[in-house]
Amino acid sequence: MLSILWGIVVVLVAFWALGLTLHIAGNLIHAVLLLAIALAIYNFFKTRDV
Repeated sequence: MLSILWGIVVVLVAFWALGLTLHIAGNLIHAVLLLAIALAIYNFFKTRDV
């Protein structure tokens, strides 16, 4: 599950960079990217044994 999430984050970062350069759906990509990063951080701390 975690590898799928990281794959999604990588794809969204690529779309984010494309959106910055070409100004395509920038706000939507930023919002989804922030959501994906928040989920990745949550899963990172959830899977760690603290």
